Amino acid sequence: MISSLRGTVLAASGGTAVIEVGGVGFSVQLTPDHVLSLRVGDEAFVLTSLIVREDALSLFGFADIERLQVFDLLTGVSGVGPKSAIGVLAVLSPDQIADAVAADDDAPFRKVSGIGPKTAKLIVVSLSGKLVVTRRAPAAPANGGSPSSVGDSVLVALVGLGWQEKVAAEAVAEVIADTDEKLRDSVQTLLRLTLARLGPATQTGRV
Repeated sequence: MISSLRGTVLAASGGTAVIEVGGVGFSVQLTPDHVLSLRVGDEAFVLTSLIVREDALSLFGFADIERLQVFDLLTGVSGVGPKSAIGVLAVLSPDQIADAVAADDDAPFRKVSGIGPKTAKLIVVSLSGKLVVTRRAPAAPANGGSPSSVGDSVLVALVGLGWQEKVAAEAVAEVIADTDEKLRDSVQTLLRLTLARLGPATQTGRV
């Protein structure tokens, strides 16, 4: 399973980017706005979902854990494939998706190309009660690193320590939401606080 990529952007156009990791170029399908945020020659980090089909292996990339989690939920809905799921995320943010589902409103999903009325309604019904999106105001970190990059680094560290990615990601999101921005700008501090939150009582969440 390829859970994330960090490497040099070799190409970025349309809905695809090529990221070189260790001399290997990985083609990753992204939302158009995500592609536009990348620059050839710069380093990029993306969380990924590997979709295995009989005739192909496809990587889909995401800027944060919320979008990855929503993608996984969407692809679990009957009639919604990975391309349709990434299409939903190209039009709606995780917060907007959560709000639409909470309001039992399928209209936003019907605006997505390839999503018909029946599928839109099924998305709302299927995702009801499953979406937990952490809303947080963007902060300008004092040390020059962005909250997402710090959180990503902590997530990678926790997975390396043996925690399941989903369990670790939820803990990181909770700590970021509950912690003063000056404290959450440090990878070491955020890692320590997240480990404290995970605690010995949740060791079943380890691999």
